[in-house]
Amino acid sequence: MKKVLFIFLLFCIKLTAQIQFVAGVSKNNLGINERLRIDFAMNEEGDNFNPPSFEGFRIVGGPNQSVSFQWINGRKSFEKTYSYFLQPLKKGTFIIKSATIEINGQTYKTSPIKVTVGNAVQEERDPYDPYSNYPYQQQSQQVPISILGKEGVHLVAEIENTSPYVNEPITVVYKIYVSNRTMVGNYMIDQNPKYNNFWSQNIDIKPVVQQAKFKGEMYRYLVLRKTILYPQKAGKLVIEPLTLDVEVEIPTGETDFFGQPITTLGHKKVSAGAKTITVKPLPEVGKPANFTGAVGKFDFKVIPSKTSVRAGESIDLKLQVTGKGNLKLFTLPKPVVPPSLEMYDPEHQENVQTPLTGMEGSIQDIYTIIPQAKGKFPIKPMTFSYFDLATKTYKTIISKEITLFVEEGDASAVSNEPTSNKTKITSRSIFAFIKTKTELVSQSKQDFLGSGLFYGLLIAPFLAIPAIIAFRRKKSAMDADVTGNRIRLSNKLAKKYLSEAQKQLGNKEPFYIALERALHNFLKAKLHIETSDMSKDIIKELLAAKKAEDASIEQFIALVESCEFARYAPSTSTSIQNDYNLAVSIISDLEKQIS
Repeated sequence: MKKVLFIFLLFCIKLTAQIQFVAGVSKNNLGINERLRIDFAMNEEGDNFNPPSFEGFRIVGGPNQSVSFQWINGRKSFEKTYSYFLQPLKKGTFIIKSATIEINGQTYKTSPIKVTVGNAVQEERDPYDPYSNYPYQQQSQQVPISILGKEGVHLVAEIENTSPYVNEPITVVYKIYVSNRTMVGNYMIDQNPKYNNFWSQNIDIKPVVQQAKFKGEMYRYLVLRKTILYPQKAGKLVIEPLTLDVEVEIPTGETDFFGQPITTLGHKKVSAGAKTITVKPLPEVGKPANFTGAVGKFDFKVIPSKTSVRAGESIDLKLQVTGKGNLKLFTLPKPVVPPSLEMYDPEHQENVQTPLTGMEGSIQDIYTIIPQAKGKFPIKPMTFSYFDLATKTYKTIISKEITLFVEEGDASAVSNEPTSNKTKITSRSIFAFIKTKTELVSQSKQDFLGSGLFYGLLIAPFLAIPAIIAFRRKKSAMDADVTGNRIRLSNKLAKKYLSEAQKQLGNKEPFYIALERALHNFLKAKLHIETSDMSKDIIKELLAAKKAEDASIEQFIALVESCEFARYAPSTSTSIQNDYNLAVSIISDLEKQIS
């Protein structure tokens, strides 16, 4: 049995050892004007390939995929490669961090690669190398403005109605159009639009690339944002533009060895432009005196919970408006009740959805009313007025009169328990239940003096004195241990900020701020250094002195750099989740390794 188990373990080790995921570069030393090729190769098919950030470089080509699959003498040979072509942005020494991929349910990482970028070099063009630097050297480092003007990237704000009434909804749809001759990479929002004098709400959308004609030719386009606006005043209102910084791949007009067009990367700011909306005021002719700004199509109801009560009991009076329009932007009428009816402030409730066509649903105010005396009390009819966009006229809805019939109440049976905005009425039974079982209680009682409880309470303070002394000594020792207290505090803060980072997985900037603080406090606890003394070289030396593994140290430094970089660069939810998982893994590994 032991022999079989041993063979099985060797077989598993062999299978594991066969999986390889490595990174290689065309050269480790290059000039500022040269390009670098980096390949990520694996010998098994994988999923969720995640390249590094390539700090200090700009991607000018790729990712290109190549797959090789062969059977030789009954043995399978497989290789898949992701290739990138990079242009250095400045001189210096850079670390290309690890790429990751999942193969057979396990995550594999490449080793970091050190690349040194020096002064520009002059070299001959290799006619057999389509990626040689000769075409790149023939073009300027800066993309000409004349080229940037022809790349076919346009940002458009489409407005359905540019002449609405006050509080009439309008929709603004932001689209980016990209010519089929142009490729775009990432984009960043340079300026968000401002909606002064508008009530606004963004609509959640799922981005889908589509085709449409634009300026006489076919373009790809993507809807970036949809916003519902309700103008709050009449006149000419300006919607300030949305502006993007787009990374554009532009043909240079030259071709490579194979006749393929050579492209270069440039950055262009595209703007949707300011839009002017002419808002019409609501007509004054026929405007009801009780009009509070409701615009749309509505129904109005007044519903009492009951009409027959006893004095001191409560009822709920519900005023409800349902329909489609600016439901969140007007107030409901207030009931007028006789002095004998005590009325409390209303509880406001909303059930409103906001699709592209505007707000729809219902709002209601619920009043609690308590009659104080017997009698018959009328609640006068209430009126609700709104401006109907379909007929361009004012409409008024009048509720029915409500009569409350109040009977004599038992004042002693009423218990008032005030809440924030109403009174809750609780009634009790007039007659208590008649007990059928007799329970006798002895009249002779034991004196407290001399009882067991008396002696227990007498001795308890003396027994507590040693515990109090021990506690105070321990507390004094802990207070005197300044270094220990600082380490414990840093440990506590590291756990707190790591937990905070987990809560902020959907928010990029707060996530990376919390994650960076967690890493700093972890270092303060383990290496006994302050934040002001932290540098990458010092951290490496101290971790190495603590006998941490080199791979873990490199991963930790790379994660700190990633946090610093990601706060100012676009990130996806997948990369945020990967950074969090990596932080948990690295902290756990260093906890075990640091002595």
